[in-house]
Amino acid sequence: MNVTETPLSGLKIVEPTVFEDERGWFMEAHNAAKFAALGIEPGIVQINHSHSKQGVLRGLHFQAPPADQTKLVRCVAGRLFDVAVDIRRGSPTYGQWYGVELSAQNRRMLYVPSGFAHGFYAITDCDLLYLCGRNGYSKAAEGGLKYDCPQLDIVWPYAVEAWLPSNPIVIARDAAFPGLDEFESPFVYAAAMPPEAP
Repeated sequence: MNVTETPLSGLKIVEPTVFEDERGWFMEAHNAAKFAALGIEPGIVQINHSHSKQGVLRGLHFQAPPADQTKLVRCVAGRLFDVAVDIRRGSPTYGQWYGVELSAQNRRMLYVPSGFAHGFYAITDCDLLYLCGRNGYSKAAEGGLKYDCPQLDIVWPYAVEAWLPSNPIVIARDAAFPGLDEFESPFVYAAAMPPEAP
């Protein structure tokens, strides 16, 4: 299993080891001990599976503390562009985003820790599997950021790929989320403490 750190502290790309032979292939989609050793919170409390038609944009979503969640997301059918935004107040990368293509073919996963807003755009019809840690779903804790907020300046695939529909399919709730300039984050950045001197 290969884990790549992104420029946003805590956000990681996970590439599982895939074993292939004449029968097909096998991989570990979750291994609590291995993930814990790699700094990925292993406690899965809920698994969600969504299907989206091409052109659908979901997000940017989060759950506020004390019902905050971690997410390990994987595309199990089709292709999508997955995005996480650092919304931890005091973080050196506050308001910055990172995006990666997840597909059934590349089998990549994105680990989204607490303190990030998350969303994705369906490049094709696609299915996304979410392994949620810390807490299950809480309607009262739901929050979000506007996907096309100018301060975030996320480069979504529909804006650069002429073959994709030019207008994403977004529900009214997601379109009405605040932009970064009017957003009050419920998360606070906790920098890693240096080891104590002997």
